[in-house]
Amino acid sequence: TYIGYIFCSAALVVGIIVMRYAPGGDGPMDLYMVVPLTLYGFAIAATWLDSIADKLVELLELFGILLEIPSTIMGLTFLAFGNSLQDLIANVSLSRKGLSTMAVTACLAGPIFNLCIGLGLGFMALLKSTGKEEIHVKFPKNIKTGFYFTLANCVLIVIAGVFVGKGVLGRGYGYLACGLYLAYVVTSLYV
Repeated sequence: TYIGYIFCSAALVVGIIVMRYAPGGDGPMDLYMVVPLTLYGFAIAATWLDSIADKLVELLELFGILLEIPSTIMGLTFLAFGNSLQDLIANVSLSRKGLSTMAVTACLAGPIFNLCIGLGLGFMALLKSTGKEEIHVKFPKNIKTGFYFTLANCVLIVIAGVFVGKGVLGRGYGYLACGLYLAYVVTSLYV
């Protein structure tokens, strides 16, 4: 409850500051006010997204239990689609605007960030909460299959973009990548 009082007090202080320093329609805010407010807004948005994501994951877990769907299948389908949908929309939008290099970079940088930072921080939190020095992880067959298909897609990008396309990824790569993903889902469901 003390944390709630602290957050409410902080929100009240920020609200008063915004009311005091916000322009009355006569021009932009000063930079020394824009940066902290932007960071504060980002922190609030991330907090809301985290809270909502936690509840959605719990809801999907409940549906998985009620419908007797294994957790790996839930992660492979529903959670993967839900987690990647915003990236798909952003990357398609970038591509349609002619910013294909930015879209490809975002496609590659997003998963790398999730794997390195997401798993890294997650394991650090797990190690801290359990007090253990190391955690032994068993990789199910469908996770190993995912690794193999990820490597296959990386090889496909290099072949299609560097050797065949001479720096250009054509429509054929898109079809091959979608086919590779479909093969991955089908293979993972039966492994």
